[in-house]
Amino acid sequence: MSDKYLIGVDSGSQSTKVYIFNQRGEVVCTASEGLKPMQTRKPGYVEHPGDDLWDSLRVVLQKTMKEFTGDPKAILGVGLCSIRCCRVFMKRDGTLAAPVMSWMDVRAYEKFEDDPEIAYTCSTSGYLTFRLTGAFKEMSANAYQWQFPVDMESWDWSTDETYFKGFCIPREKLMDIQLPGTILGYVNEKASKETGLPIGLPVVSTANDKAVEALGSGLISTNTGLVSLGTYITSMVYGSKNIPNASSFFTNLSCIPNQYLYESGGIRRGMWLVSWYKSIIGEEYAAKARKEGLSVEDYLAREAEQVPPGSDGLFTIPDWLAPATQLYRKGVILGFDERHTRGHIYRSILEGIAMTLLNSYNAMNDELGKKPEKIIVSGGGSNSDLYMQLIADMYGVKTVRNKVNGAAALGSAICVAVATGLYPGFNEAVKAMIEERDSFTPDKEKHAMYEKINTKAYRDLPKLMEATLKSVHQGLNDQAP
Repeated sequence: MSDKYLIGVDSGSQSTKVYIFNQRGEVVCTASEGLKPMQTRKPGYVEHPGDDLWDSLRVVLQKTMKEFTGDPKAILGVGLCSIRCCRVFMKRDGTLAAPVMSWMDVRAYEKFEDDPEIAYTCSTSGYLTFRLTGAFKEMSANAYQWQFPVDMESWDWSTDETYFKGFCIPREKLMDIQLPGTILGYVNEKASKETGLPIGLPVVSTANDKAVEALGSGLISTNTGLVSLGTYITSMVYGSKNIPNASSFFTNLSCIPNQYLYESGGIRRGMWLVSWYKSIIGEEYAAKARKEGLSVEDYLAREAEQVPPGSDGLFTIPDWLAPATQLYRKGVILGFDERHTRGHIYRSILEGIAMTLLNSYNAMNDELGKKPEKIIVSGGGSNSDLYMQLIADMYGVKTVRNKVNGAAALGSAICVAVATGLYPGFNEAVKAMIEERDSFTPDKEKHAMYEKINTKAYRDLPKLMEATLKSVHQGLNDQAP
């Protein structure tokens, strides 16, 4: 049988990535396009400038289609995955009525304030679907329950009048809503000219970006956990029912209709911390790395491998981006003495991220009564052998990574495979299109060391630092008489 092709879009906060896969989940070609820096007009306001999300998607689709050497007629469809928790206001003609609010914008979670210029309010998925198809369609699994009156049981707009009215959104300003793995519309002539996509190509509903990443990582069973190492870091496990009042996690709509993901507390600007540290390490160090044929990250990893678990008492609290409502929060590195080197700092940053997430992951699983036997690691951080082994040692279970690192794009393509009938269901598509790359087995001695470090020192550290950080923030911001 000749190859069939599926386009997976991963539209993120910093860049847009597009992959073309074949029916086996192998990457045929890929391209990416960066987004412009976000605008912050005042504290708490974080906006995407201009029409940046569409401009980035348009350009990267052009790049990908130019690179594609297969038969365009063999492309089955495009799966559209976009950033969650953003808020979009659209005019009647589908153009933006205001800049797209980032998930970091406090206004994205406030009640809707009606304006006659606004014809629709939606997620980024609804907006980008319109730009590709001309159809006003929303994805049920990207209409977040904190922003829109979605019913977590029916996966449709709520019929509870009191609940619905609590969002203050007129029904006519919400789009029709569709499940993952269904066709939202077809690429129209205008979008085809702008993107290079074939006219009439199906555009397929997926879910919020973390749920699509989970599907593209193969998280479809209850005995497995997922650690997502991206700009926002979180952990997830799979489930079959909505749990609305949990204390250690929240329930997220899965990329598989009527199935759920349980998501732990996360870390804002998580793996960005690695980029930050690399950026301040200095050109002289970078030149040394290049001279030995290594990247700065690999050069640092080589030094960090020589550092024992716990980084000789150097602890990092990875809180480099405070929420607008808790501006006192700051990242902390403490415990320095004369032993500490660049490698210690680098390892401490990695350990701080992993251990912070471990405590959230354990709290979630304790509440659920789960004990996953394996962890899948996705995102750019999974490329590091050092970090894969560190996570295995810290969490104490087998840790795996897949051949395709672009899990969100692959999850989008899997939705296309189901929507177009290439595979009869999500389980079959996952089995056919996802392949494990390798695995890491925990070192029992190091696992015991990490357990001791965590329970005796690290676990309570963020809480202990809170009062000090509040005092520092107040002292720095008090106005002189």
